[in-house]
Amino acid sequence: MPISMDISDSERITIDTFQPGDAKGVGELFRSVYGEDYPVKLVYQPDALVEAFEKHENIPAVARSSKGIIVGYVSIFRSAPAETVYEAGQGLVHVEYRKHGIARATNRYFAEVLAPAYGAAAVFGEAVCNHPHSQKAWAKEGAIETALEVDLMPAETYAREGSASGRVATLHMTRMYLPMEHKVYAPDRYEEAMGFIYGGFRSGAAVEKARGDIAGNEPTSIESRLFEFAGVARVTVHEAGQDFQAVFEGHEADALAKGMVVVQVWLKLSRPFIGALVEYLRGRGYFFGGILPRWFGVDGLLMQKVVPRPNWEGIHLYSDRALAILEAVRHDWQSVMA
Repeated sequence: MPISMDISDSERITIDTFQPGDAKGVGELFRSVYGEDYPVKLVYQPDALVEAFEKHENIPAVARSSKGIIVGYVSIFRSAPAETVYEAGQGLVHVEYRKHGIARATNRYFAEVLAPAYGAAAVFGEAVCNHPHSQKAWAKEGAIETALEVDLMPAETYAREGSASGRVATLHMTRMYLPMEHKVYAPDRYEEAMGFIYGGFRSGAAVEKARGDIAGNEPTSIESRLFEFAGVARVTVHEAGQDFQAVFEGHEADALAKGMVVVQVWLKLSRPFIGALVEYLRGRGYFFGGILPRWFGVDGLLMQKVVPRPNWEGIHLYSDRALAILEAVRHDWQSVMA
């Protein structure tokens, strides 16, 4: 159901689900703020924006003014391996319409209306840690902290606002919609940290101890994606077989040769042998990041490597829970570096 709000005697704002007729206005909104420089080019492409919406790949909420223009936008979109897990982002309000609570209203709309309507199992956001504002905004929408992505974004991204002293971490925050009963396996060294994280939200996961064998019986299947503007490689391990080490090292070597300074590895927590994978990765400089709820349909584990020294001093967190996750992440980094 749409949300309506009067911002003056002559103008009303309606928050509603995107419709094909909104596509041109979305592009005009982003051009008014970013010119042609917004990195998600989809917002400038009306036909592609409509197609992505119809395929449920990108599902926006828009704020329509009674004057006939689009003044606000936010979207949930697919970026995780599981199609039912959405990321929320791309939030924007026209500069002349800020301070009316439009951003808060569009966030509430995607969290309370869009996500349930389109069958999202979980919606996550990556709240920047150079300041706590977006973390607090996410918490208001029922999201809970489950992982810390260290040094994810380059400082240059925030040069205009001057808010970053170095690379910027993000706090992975998730709102669960459809918990699913499933079994996950905790490596011995992460049992305490995972117990703490799982203790704070309703996931449906039953945690057992990981076993020591190194791999499964399926052929290794790994997918890599490089974000060259950020210097980040994301390595998704769909299956880890007997040839895992050789296959993984090929992906890692390619990422480092292309100048990536952060390598994230996503593992399935449903694999009993995940403890052995963790020990292998730690031997190559990877450390704990946290839990990714429903990431593969089942939950995932984030491991990460940062080539320079992480910008720990630039991480600013809003909650005791987030600080506890930071402590677990940094402790494991120190152990790996030792």
